This record gives sequence, structure tokens and C-alpha cells, in this order.
Amino acid sequence: MTSLPKQTDRKLGLVIDLDTCVGCHACVISCKGWNTENYGAALSDTDPYGAEPSGTFLNRVHSYEVQPASGAAQLVHFPKSCLHCDNAPCVTVCPTGASYKRVEDGIVLVNESDCIGCGLCAWACPYGARELDALEGVMKKCTLCVDRIYNENLPEEDREPACVRTCPAGARHFGDFADPDSNVSRLNRDRGGIDLMPEQGTKPVNKYLPPRRKDQTAEIDVLAPFLEPVAEDAKGFMAWLDKTLEKF
Repeated sequence: MTSLPKQTDRKLGLVIDLDTCVGCHACVISCKGWNTENYGAALSDTDPYGAEPSGTFLNRVHSYEVQPASGAAQLVHFPKSCLHCDNAPCVTVCPTGASYKRVEDGIVLVNESDCIGCGLCAWACPYGARELDALEGVMKKCTLCVDRIYNENLPEEDREPACVRTCPAGARHFGDFADPDSNVSRLNRDRGGIDLMPEQGTKPVNKYLPPRRKDQTAEIDVLAPFLEPVAEDAKGFMAWLDKTLEKF
């Protein structure tokens, strides 16, 4: 079995804002694209255009309708991928040492050349974050785009996970939780970030920011400043058009 490091130099991970996520699946598509074209073996698809399509995805988005004790129901979009847990059971059950947690940054990875596809790590993970690639016969999981975040051939602004870089709503944030002044540490502290299923004792690095009650949030019309009239009295063609339309 594989042992876990007592501590890591850094704790790289994600903060996911459930109040901001719109469920567009852009993170799912960008993750699939980047990991199919780059890190390790491609993420396979079987019968993609047939009656029973199936594929390997490292990131998925689930949507739930939530009914608060009082107030209106609301739709919550819930992205899910590997949480890179400090006490990762997927690592300690691996019989070949293929699953491991890196000392330098805390990222949990799979050495695909040592993976025998036994599925023990998938059974041990309480979050369902691991997937067995049917064609490759090895276990797949989120790598935090380790081949991207350290790639000096990329512009500095692109050295973050593909899902974070792609999210149009800015709901995903990447950084070092070991640094109390990092963006993810501040977000987690200021917005009351929560662990997913803390009762499992896995100590996930990734955090979720809880959604706010929509019926208690003041409605903001973001277009209002652009809809204010720029002139009280129309002139020229617009004045003629106004007068003409008034006749109808």
C-alpha cells in the first residue's frame, strides 16, 4: 500500500463558488480537451454518437434544486472532481503505489504505467472522483493540470488549470492553501468555505463556497447604467423618427 506524506510544501487546490457557477459545463469541456490532447493517455470515448455513448471525464457538473426551510427553491450547479485530499484513501489502498500524493505541492496523481486498473481507489474515494478508462484499462483523475501549471512555455496567465482558465463566470479559483495570503485562502476565509462530506475524514484541499439565498439578495440590473438616456431631447434623424412613430 502507498503511504501519504506527513506534510506537503504547498497545498495547491481549487475554490469553487457555488453562488456563481451557472452550470454551463465549460470546465468539463476544457478539462476533457486539455487532458485528451496532453497529459498521459487520451481520455477515451466509446460509441460517442451511438445509442449508448460513454466516456471518461475528470470533471463533471451536477445540478440540484434546493428548497430552503423558508423561501423560494433555487437551482444549484455543483462541479465535482478530485479534491486532492490530505488524508486521501485512494492513495493508501493502492496495491501498486500507482496512486500517490506529491510532497512538493500536495497534488494527488496516478502513475499510469504502474496502474493495474483494479478499481480499489475508486471504491475508496467517497466522492466518486475517479474513473476507469475502459479502453486504456487505467484509472483517471483530475491532475490540477500539473503539465500546465508548471509549463514555462505557456504565458504566465495560462499557467492554471484549464477549468479555471475557461470558466466564464469566474466561479473557479486556483492557488496555494498553505499561503494564508493567497487568493484561495482569502476566499475560503471570507466566504466561509466548506469541505465536501467532512465526516469522511479525508480532509479535502478543495473548498466550496456555499450559495447565497437568492430570495434574500437584492436584485441588481447590470444593464441599468447603459439604458439611461444620453439626451433628453432628440435631434436630427432621431427627432424625425420619434415624431413619425407618434403618428401610428
